[in-house]
Amino acid sequence: MFKGLLGKKIGMTQIFDESGAAVPVTLIEAGPCYVTQIRKPEKDGYSAVQLGFVEVNPKRLTKGQLGHLKKSELPPLRFLREFRAKSPDVQVGDKVTVEVFQVGERVDVVGTSKGKGFQGGVKRYGFGGGPKTHGQSDRWRAPGSRGAGSTPGRVFKGARGPGHMGNVRVTAQGLKVVLVDPERNLLAVRGSVPGPKGGLVIIKEARKQ
Repeated sequence: MFKGLLGKKIGMTQIFDESGAAVPVTLIEAGPCYVTQIRKPEKDGYSAVQLGFVEVNPKRLTKGQLGHLKKSELPPLRFLREFRAKSPDVQVGDKVTVEVFQVGERVDVVGTSKGKGFQGGVKRYGFGGGPKTHGQSDRWRAPGSRGAGSTPGRVFKGARGPGHMGNVRVTAQGLKVVLVDPERNLLAVRGSVPGPKGGLVIIKEARKQ
């Protein structure tokens, strides 16, 4: 059975389980999504399902996007994402809702982390900083000397240091589904999910069961 959804992160809250313990959860407005395309190995070289999410004004889409959706008699959809699936049991035009997931299941949630701009090594990688005494007045959080001697006489590419932080694709793996509400298209997963409130997230069956 195909298990995949697109959703919008609402935010964090807590719910109480049967024993009365508070469980921190992230609420996601998941679906309904439409199946917009089926990728087949014979034609595309791989097998996948393309889902569309969030109906919008047609003016917000390009003519190519509108033509792609109109071909399958689907409404204008803002987000299109693909899910790899070996033998999908869905057809173009089908509607996918939160009911594909059950309470207790494990899911992977993919999102884009919050952008934090240019940050120093202390914040970005947890560097210790320099000494706070012996004349050091304004260099506590500086990375310090990074040279590698006469050979190679430069800093290797990929070395950790100050730079752009955040705004990257992040996957939170193995989150437990604790609430499924088909009436309000709500899904609650235990723990945190990458990205800001209102950010697009991709929910799929956990790879590591």
